[in-house]
Amino acid sequence: MPEFEVVDLGPTDHPTAGDEAPEFTRPLVTDEFWQDQTLSELVANGRTILVFTPMIGSFVGKYVWDELTERGWADCDEQVVGVTASTPYAISRFIDENDAPFTLFADPANGVADDYGIAHALDGMTGISEPRLAFFAVGQDCTVEAAWVATEWPEFPDYDALEERLGLV
Repeated sequence: MPEFEVVDLGPTDHPTAGDEAPEFTRPLVTDEFWQDQTLSELVANGRTILVFTPMIGSFVGKYVWDELTERGWADCDEQVVGVTASTPYAISRFIDENDAPFTLFADPANGVADDYGIAHALDGMTGISEPRLAFFAVGQDCTVEAAWVATEWPEFPDYDALEERLGLV
């Protein structure tokens, strides 16, 4: 078991139920290609669960996507789409190597996480940040319907309770 220090990430100013989800445009990466996509275009196709993870190859990122795959989130009625502080190349490689059934927005500068109030600076790395682990259910009108945001690193949700909170059960 790796040893690591649990880090308190402090308070956030993230959107909560009833707030408008911040709009953004980023490359949306699939297992075949990537192209710029806006949040509003995406949610027009149906209710969407945005899953923010740290860099795609990180322990936290890999663990979350493996867990969501095992739980069948790729087959739920809602779209499940990731947002990560990684390049389209890294995401494409991750999807291919892990046979991941999800699409993810590439946000290497972490601007989307910053707009959502969930960016945190990495210790000892000047100017480098990544998103906290976070989940947002966003309706077709771009309104946040539910949210869960980590308060420490590493922290994972109780997935059964999260599914209930996000309306996936």
